[in-house]
Amino acid sequence: MVGKPVPDFSLPSTGNTTFTLSGARGKKLVLYFYPKDNTPGCTQQGSDFRDAYGAFKRAGAEIVGISRDSLKSHEGFKAKMKFPFELLADPDEKACAQFGVMKMKNMYGKKVRGIERSTFVVDAKGVLAREWRGVKVPGHVQEVLNFVKAL
Repeated sequence: MVGKPVPDFSLPSTGNTTFTLSGARGKKLVLYFYPKDNTPGCTQQGSDFRDAYGAFKRAGAEIVGISRDSLKSHEGFKAKMKFPFELLADPDEKACAQFGVMKMKNMYGKKVRGIERSTFVVDAKGVLAREWRGVKVPGHVQEVLNFVKAL
């Protein structure tokens, strides 16, 4: 997928809007897929993106988070954590399927299907510039920011 245009998609977004990939053209876009609102790793990851948001904006990039949670869950999570970026609801796994982030994972000894923490950077022309899969939260946001600044 890297080096190829990303097919357009649209998802319901916090702030009572609909996000479309084509609507983000002209800006670099960081799409981060995360498993679940209000869980420790996802809260930390979102907070790291929040804390670096100004630097991403200065680098000409927008950030959106995507999970299978409902819009209502996203609105609460966004407000609680004071995220300056939108969260997209993908309960039907449309974007999850497009980016291939659904995986079987072990949760407390049980096999469960869920989102593999992944980040994608789409350039201003809508081409996938970089992907990270199986993301570990510590240090990840800085790595993404360094890449976006160099893009």
